[in-house]
Amino acid sequence: MSSLAEPPASRAPSRSPARSPALSPAPGPSRCGGERRRNASDAGADLGAAQDTQLRSVDLNHVIKLLEDSDSKDLEKEQLKTLKKVVKRFENGLPLKDLAQVIEILNLCAEKMNEQEAFTEPLCELIKLCGLPFQKKKLSDEVSYSMAVSKSIAQLGYLMRVPSSQVRIQICKCVVSFYNTEQPRKLLSGYQPTSANYKIQMAELGGLAETLILSLALVENQLTEKLWVLKALQHLSSSGVNCRLMMKAQAASRLCLYLNGVDPSGQLVFRSSEILWNLLENTSKEEVVNQLSSLECVHTLKEVFVDLLMHGFRHYDRQLRNDLLVIASLLAENPAAPMIESGFAKLLIVLATFTEVKIPNPLVKDLKLTYSYEDFELKKLLFNVIGVLSKDPCALSLFLFVLTLQLLSENNVMPALLYYVKPNQKPGFHDWSAAQYEELQLHAIAILASVAPLLVDKYLSCQANTLLLVFLEWCIGQDPFFGHGNSFHGTGGRGNKLAQMRYSLRVLRSVVSLYDDAVNLNLCDQGAISQLLDILKYAAHKSKEKEDAILLEIQADILFLLSALCENDLHRKELFSYEGVDILIPFIQMDPKKLYSGLGHNCLLFSALDCLWSCVIGCYVAEDYFLEKQGIFLLLDLLALKQKNLCNIILGILVEFCDNPKTTSHISTWRGEKDQTAANLLIQLWRQEELELGVKRDRYGRIVDMKRPIAGSFQKQQEVLPMPANCPSFAIMEISENVRAKLYSLLCKLGFENLPGLSAKDFVTLAIIRRYIDFKVGEVWRELCAELKEEFRPVASDEEALKVISEISEDTGRMVAALQTEVLESQHHQEIQEEEKTYTKIQATHKQREMVNKSWENFLTRTSNYEALKKAKRLQEKSIEASRSKLKTQNGAVHSTDIKGLGTTV
Repeated sequence: MSSLAEPPASRAPSRSPARSPALSPAPGPSRCGGERRRNASDAGADLGAAQDTQLRSVDLNHVIKLLEDSDSKDLEKEQLKTLKKVVKRFENGLPLKDLAQVIEILNLCAEKMNEQEAFTEPLCELIKLCGLPFQKKKLSDEVSYSMAVSKSIAQLGYLMRVPSSQVRIQICKCVVSFYNTEQPRKLLSGYQPTSANYKIQMAELGGLAETLILSLALVENQLTEKLWVLKALQHLSSSGVNCRLMMKAQAASRLCLYLNGVDPSGQLVFRSSEILWNLLENTSKEEVVNQLSSLECVHTLKEVFVDLLMHGFRHYDRQLRNDLLVIASLLAENPAAPMIESGFAKLLIVLATFTEVKIPNPLVKDLKLTYSYEDFELKKLLFNVIGVLSKDPCALSLFLFVLTLQLLSENNVMPALLYYVKPNQKPGFHDWSAAQYEELQLHAIAILASVAPLLVDKYLSCQANTLLLVFLEWCIGQDPFFGHGNSFHGTGGRGNKLAQMRYSLRVLRSVVSLYDDAVNLNLCDQGAISQLLDILKYAAHKSKEKEDAILLEIQADILFLLSALCENDLHRKELFSYEGVDILIPFIQMDPKKLYSGLGHNCLLFSALDCLWSCVIGCYVAEDYFLEKQGIFLLLDLLALKQKNLCNIILGILVEFCDNPKTTSHISTWRGEKDQTAANLLIQLWRQEELELGVKRDRYGRIVDMKRPIAGSFQKQQEVLPMPANCPSFAIMEISENVRAKLYSLLCKLGFENLPGLSAKDFVTLAIIRRYIDFKVGEVWRELCAELKEEFRPVASDEEALKVISEISEDTGRMVAALQTEVLESQHHQEIQEEEKTYTKIQATHKQREMVNKSWENFLTRTSNYEALKKAKRLQEKSIEASRSKLKTQNGAVHSTDIKGLGTTV
């Protein structure tokens, strides 16, 4: 562009006589001619060497002193001549050690320029030298001279004060040259160039970027200079350090205000927006947005955007328009930005909806969007702005929130978004490709999930529930459709309709979660419960084929919808009952290992349990069918996992289920691993809960603190503060913060007597559980007494009554402790008795063994010693004789005890 063309090159230095054409002889073959050439060359070389010596001997201190002397015409010529020598001396680069003096010379020249314009050219030449790579003698010079160099580069920025367009442009060119990594062609003898990024680092250290931002005010009305400053800032803004320095000088707001300046080339908008992007990427986005949130900045941004929208026809213009729209989207996220007051929000909403609604609007008169890629991106960005405006209404003031709702309602956002809640009948519909239409469709439905809860009346008047249910019916249909799944919203939807199903269910979830009777009734009247169960079966079947996060999310959303629709409505629960329970059972039977998969099984299980609580409990038909399917056993199996996040909801379900008289028998019948009973499991959970709460117990599980037997460590640390009657005290709030109350309720339903499978330790814990309500009442009375004593002094009778109440609580604790001790002693006594029985049995076994051994020894003696055998025979006969009756039997036969012919040892 002509405005950014390089200025005319400064006059070239005088060529050496050795290279001057006037000293070059004519060619000729004669010897004399060759001799003359040699002589001329030698003379030129001598003259050049003399000049080089003169240049090397330039004394910078002398130059500074010369420039500081008073002005006169003769002295001015000498000064200019000396400056040319300095430029010639350092034409290959400035040594680091001389840089500070050169910058001082620059400042002196800048002061003289106010009255003597002749110093303009030398000043520009010296500034140009600063753009060349600096040169160092030693490797350590970069560190040694870092402070001096950074200050010197900072001085370059301060020279922007010089009221000369040529100087300012040369300073900007010098800064741009910092980012040129070309090595110098020539080097001073004994020097080497500094590292490629050295100047950039020194510019950061010297704060050059901040100075250039401030200098924009000086070139506000000079377009060429302003563009050069912006070009320099564009390079500098690639660094996070520079961006932070620029933000200190309010760079974002300053640059934004220049966007709508007159510039036929379009460079002003391009470079300013590029710098704004770098600021957003390299610094705090919130800080940039805050600087852009003034009414002037938003107006400027709007004007530039509209100009590019209406008059931009090049590919470059459309890209720039979209970049500005992204910045506008970021501003829309800031509640403090006056998007509504400036009319920018209304304009963007109208632009987002005018092609779908087809309602004439003067804001978009004669505007036609093409179907190019840039306009496709524009459409998505406009949808995104609607999503931003409809999010987080709590962050807005009531007035702004009402204005936002009014804008969304009046400009037909709801019908425009619902336009996409239908299948794409023809590929390439409205000249969008099938992939582009799908991306817009999914984006629109995703935005609808944010907008619908804000415009419920509009949602119902547009029959959105009907459209969504019909669309969901298409999603599970068999007609051929192959999703492209190209966009963020199309994740997991390639070759199927899962993405459409996912976002449609999100819309329903957003409106159903309002628990608006009109919305829910409208859904149920159209058979939503039956249809949702069909979709849930479809998704569960698909999940068996291939389990992924999208399908799990779909199932969880459907379960939530069913929970919200059926809660507190008996007729809807009956519609859910048989088919719904059959679908729920597999979810509750989920493999516990899947809970840690990270895909979303955990959320799915919670949704299933919530659905069970809302859709089954309270309907006897559904409850009986669930019991028939052994659902209580499945819940207790889950409870036996002892996962903290599951216990609370499962215990709540079991407590509610116990209102059905058939439930307790199922709980009592259940057996877990190692034949564990439900009562034992509940008592183990109680002990686990008390351990986490830090309740004091001795090693046998007995009460230690009689005054506060069930208080945890955190509860004991709380000071009692007087509170209004409608505010629950800590003792009351604590009930909802742990599962002890639910465990107590369940054991009350089961009964505290004749519970199977309990050990003595379990009975010790059971004694505490049985008195849970008494202990809790005692805690409340203790808090009440403490509150009364904080503000009042009870009369004697009241104080006596309070004392008696406190003693009753302590007596209950002592009684339970005594019962626990009795249980333990009884157990100890029983163990001793069992031990004695065991020892008696052991002794009898030993005695029997000794008798067997003795009998064997006698047998061996009889077989090895004949005399012992005869003795044994005699003893046997005596024993037989002694065993006979003394009275003789009349007429009785006498039998001999000897066996004839017996040859064995007796």
